[in-house]
Amino acid sequence: MIRSMTAFAAGERGTPWGVLGCELRSVNHRFLEIGLRLGEDLRALEPVLRERIAARIQRGKLELAMRLRAPEGAATLAVNEALLEQLGALAQRLDARFPRLQVEFAQLLQLPGVLQAPSADGEALQAEALALLDQVLDEFIAAREREGAKLAAAIAERVDAVERIVGQVRGLIPAIREGQRAKLAARLADLPHPVEPGRAEQELVLWLQKLDVDEELDRLGSHIAELRRILGKGEPAGRRLDFLLQEFNREANTLGSKSVDARTSAAAVELKVLIDQIREQVQNIE
Repeated sequence: MIRSMTAFAAGERGTPWGVLGCELRSVNHRFLEIGLRLGEDLRALEPVLRERIAARIQRGKLELAMRLRAPEGAATLAVNEALLEQLGALAQRLDARFPRLQVEFAQLLQLPGVLQAPSADGEALQAEALALLDQVLDEFIAAREREGAKLAAAIAERVDAVERIVGQVRGLIPAIREGQRAKLAARLADLPHPVEPGRAEQELVLWLQKLDVDEELDRLGSHIAELRRILGKGEPAGRRLDFLLQEFNREANTLGSKSVDARTSAAAVELKVLIDQIREQVQNIE
């Protein structure tokens, strides 16, 4: 199923060490870019969390926030007795050399490593974090797919409009050719000197060849079929669709440049408008 690149999902999971909370959000981006905001207890899990996300998401700028919230009333800090004893002994030695040096107990507690939070089992915490991430990813992808279905419907509606315009232009071509033939014949008739019939016919053929848009219309028809095929496959297709729309735009520009009739000129403009609208939707697709 086609997926949007914008989505949000969140979840929580109880663990022996507290409540794990996770939020995942994303916006449009050409490639996959993952930003992580992790609590201190979870920083070591960054590589595995990135790997798990990249295995299921292909495009978008994602931001993952995960925190471990200790249960209420639980002891959250413990004193590193061995380190505190070493620091105390060091303070006494320094006091003998620097009598005016004063070290307060509160200052010792502020030194790195003196106060420690109870540490969770690394492997068990990783398993809990990945289980929560999988749960959030399921909701996240489901949200992307719901939004993607809306985008696909909007694109399909505009593709139908493109197809109608292509059919209308194709129906106008015979009358336009006859009109150009009549105009050229009238101009030749107004010349002071007659032109050989064979020469006149040759010039007419060359002129009509320059204005011929059958190939452009055929290619537009092929592009329409390919776009529908891509939408039907349901795979990540944002980049492929973006490239295909460049081809759509090229054919519409050529159609406009070859136009000698107000109706085909208006059709070319309308095609460009529809193609731009489709491109806006495609920018949101994974």
